[in-house]
Amino acid sequence: MAKSSGLGQTTLSVDDSAGTPRDIRNDITNWQMSTPRGVQDVTGVDKSANERLLLLADMSVTYNGVFNPTANRQHDVFKTVSSTSVARTCTNTVNGVTLAGELLFSDYQITRSDSGELTWSAPGSLADGTVPTWA
Repeated sequence: MAKSSGLGQTTLSVDDSAGTPRDIRNDITNWQMSTPRGVQDVTGVDKSANERLLLLADMSVTYNGVFNPTANRQHDVFKTVSSTSVARTCTNTVNGVTLAGELLFSDYQITRSDSGELTWSAPGSLADGTVPTWA
């Protein structure tokens, strides 16, 4: 695969609290995704260098964007974060590769800057124990 930019993203959907996927690409200005693994140090006193084991896999996302209260957009997706406890399917396809996962969103932050911008941020973490895998 050739090197590529993040322009022209083909899929970025997040389920609303009822489980309906919503395409919120137009409301997102930037995002961050992480798929870390836990690491355990198992170095014995007989070693002069570290020994480690890989542990559990994880996934987290943070979506950021411009506030949009229009129906079926980002506000409809995240406005129930404080009142529901449901995992939401997040599907992110960029340059022909997809990472999807069931995530719990812990916050929906709305910020009004001193210049008048109204933006939002929503962090999510892996919910169901399924190893995140790129397809």
